[in-house]
Amino acid sequence: MFRTIRSDIQAVFDNDPAARNLLEVIFTYSGLHAVWFHRIAHWLYIHKWYTFARIFSQISRFFTGIEIHPGARIGQRLFIDHGMGVVIGETCEIGDDVILYQGVTLGGTGKEKGKRHPTIGNHVVVSSGAKVLGSFTVGDHSIIGANAVVLSEVPPNCTVVGIPGKVVKRDGVRVNRLDHGNLPDPVIDICKQLQQQIGELQQKLEEQKRKNGGA
Repeated sequence: MFRTIRSDIQAVFDNDPAARNLLEVIFTYSGLHAVWFHRIAHWLYIHKWYTFARIFSQISRFFTGIEIHPGARIGQRLFIDHGMGVVIGETCEIGDDVILYQGVTLGGTGKEKGKRHPTIGNHVVVSSGAKVLGSFTVGDHSIIGANAVVLSEVPPNCTVVGIPGKVVKRDGVRVNRLDHGNLPDPVIDICKQLQQQIGELQQKLEEQKRKNGGA
């Protein structure tokens, strides 16, 4: 147990350059507190003390702003950075050395029974606001971009962005040549079309006035 606690603390120092000293990490990192609360709640859950497990998870949610269902299976050295709003579902499985940022949801897509939440591989990074929804696997060493909504399998060593999430890089090579810095803006396009139509109508009205004036 103490080895696990030490590795949890070390994960903070390894992933957060703002971590200054041991006392600060132990007393002020809500992500660390949430992981420790979950380890107790999960132990109660697997021993069928379901009500006490949920009570522990709700206490953790109240103090940390991070909701982890006691049934979720979490590996070693999970680091939750600025974790307010993080939600991890009951049948979610998280590997080792995973990083989750603020507002991440690892959830389901409906009321289906059984395995309904994602399996997150080892060394995965899920960026702020990302939603990973459904029973599928996110492969090892993959990165989920900020605010992405991932609804299907992600192979290992991939970068996923967008809504819905699309793989844009695999094994360090771009697989989507779309230039995200120069995407068409449909609102601007519609405004330009309206301006053009208004201009044409004004021209027709002026021509009609000239005709009426010259009659």
